[in-house]
Amino acid sequence: MNIALIGHSIIDYVSLKGKEFVRPGGIYYSALGMLSQIKQGDNIFLITGVDKNQFSLFNSLYGKLRTDYVYNLSDMPSVLLITDKEGEREEIYKNLSGKLSLPEIDWNDFDGILINMITGFDIDYNQLADIKRNFNGPVYFDVHTLARGVDSRNRRSFRSIPEIDKWLANIDILQCNESELKTVYDYSDRKEAAEEIMKHGVKIVLITRGNSGSQLFYISGDRTETIELKAEDVEEVNKIGCGDVFGSVFFYSYLSTRDLNYSLKKANYFAGLTAAGKIENIIKAKL
Repeated sequence: MNIALIGHSIIDYVSLKGKEFVRPGGIYYSALGMLSQIKQGDNIFLITGVDKNQFSLFNSLYGKLRTDYVYNLSDMPSVLLITDKEGEREEIYKNLSGKLSLPEIDWNDFDGILINMITGFDIDYNQLADIKRNFNGPVYFDVHTLARGVDSRNRRSFRSIPEIDKWLANIDILQCNESELKTVYDYSDRKEAAEEIMKHGVKIVLITRGNSGSQLFYISGDRTETIELKAEDVEEVNKIGCGDVFGSVFFYSYLSTRDLNYSLKKANYFAGLTAAGKIENIIKAKL
């Protein structure tokens, strides 16, 4: 298979228990999930920008991907992530980048395209519409930071996503967590929100629920069906990248099998491995 991953690469400054750590972030975690799954003959094409002076943070992973469409940025986005609190982490961007520069290519060379809105400014809905118009396969879309606005101090807070209908019209599989779901459609009931989303042509709605697990909605005939899984029972040592790994593992498994139950179980399991801090070891053993 050939799969495209689209999203910003970010330098993460992680604040934890009074200490700050510098880590590669953003689409890096989607790539991590893909690399935990790929088989011989697969090609994962990364579409992102990097600063050559900071590339050493990413190279150990990106060197295992197809980087034909990775280009140089003079100033990469960077973010302070405060993860000590319960619930949603606090995000304060030190630097924000604009839209990614998408290559002029035949999108049908890919079997699937995963777009992760890492900064919320990775692409705009016109770029998304152009991809969908020229692509016959499934588009997977992680809402991520599209759900957050930005204030004068570069703090990111949840808000209703402007012109959401223009985004949904060009998405096949939508992923969000429970907080992000309310920025798409603010319903108290997840099923009601998913049904509203699917009215726009979205075929599958995935909701990650942290320690409560995950839930998937889809339409079968004239009925809304759901699959729900509990979270993996692991000791959580990491709160970053779990949803990104969840999404890329689900998408890879779905492209390979078209089996929703199997794909959700696989995604749930690998998100648990990420929370337990074990995902990198899995990849080292695999590669």
